[in-house]
Amino acid sequence: MTDSSTPYHPGERAVQARAGRVERADHSGRAIGRTIPAVAARFLAERQVLVLGAADADGRLWATQLTGGPGFLRAPDETTLTVAAGPAAEDPLAAVLAGPAEVGTIALDPAGRRRMRLNGRSVPDGRGGLVIAADQVYANCPKYIQRRSPLELSAGTPHVVAAGPVLSTAQQLTVATADTFFIATAGPDGRVDASHRGGNPGFLRAVGPDRLRWPEYAGNSMFMTLGNLELDPRAGLLLPDFETGGALLITGEARTDWSERSAAGLPGAERVVDLTVTGVLELADATPLTWTGPEYSPANPPAAA
Repeated sequence: MTDSSTPYHPGERAVQARAGRVERADHSGRAIGRTIPAVAARFLAERQVLVLGAADADGRLWATQLTGGPGFLRAPDETTLTVAAGPAAEDPLAAVLAGPAEVGTIALDPAGRRRMRLNGRSVPDGRGGLVIAADQVYANCPKYIQRRSPLELSAGTPHVVAAGPVLSTAQQLTVATADTFFIATAGPDGRVDASHRGGNPGFLRAVGPDRLRWPEYAGNSMFMTLGNLELDPRAGLLLPDFETGGALLITGEARTDWSERSAAGLPGAERVVDLTVTGVLELADATPLTWTGPEYSPANPPAAA
């Protein structure tokens, strides 16, 4: 369990110490609250997409996305987030979100390079949406967010393109050209977190059909993702297709490679994460929302050759 004197659990503390970032983490940790400030409520009300992570009935972690017009996210009070959308029937989290579930969420504003995270417990609202009781609320820096603007919503019915235990050749190409993904992880008490990763195309690599690798760049020193992985290797990745509204969902187990040799081969990497793939779901028309082409973040290191 988390020590009441710190917002961090033992896994996060262990990673912060190993990275030599405890003091910086303590400074960043002051921004973690349990309530939704008015400015955050306004930010959420303007968003059109919410990335959500949770564990399915088999305990596998997945990350998915919920979308709607501005106002589909609301904070009716300082401890509650309502979501006027739910996952499609084909989504691996559809069944678990039909009941109470621990969830991690992140709301991203690509056009303004802003993001905020809200973790807590979700219950269905009886109208096809969700009500989330907030437990952790905090904003993140704008690093590694590719600037994009939303386009008009288009009609389309979500459907499965492919599903399997490993990545196909085409899916490996999708990975190789991605500039953004989201990752869901879980803490020692089952609480889920959802986070964002960005870089130039090629920063995320498919080493094979059952293995992904990516560099961890300098961030806010909280190490919430790596802290969770320190204690629980389960992870779920979401790779949105910003041009078509499709999505590639991947679940597996991840470990952090702290060796200097591995990081040295990847520009900007402080350490490296390897994920063993155990499940893949590719959806077409996962969301009716599409986006303009990217303006890459000036913080992005060059991708490895």
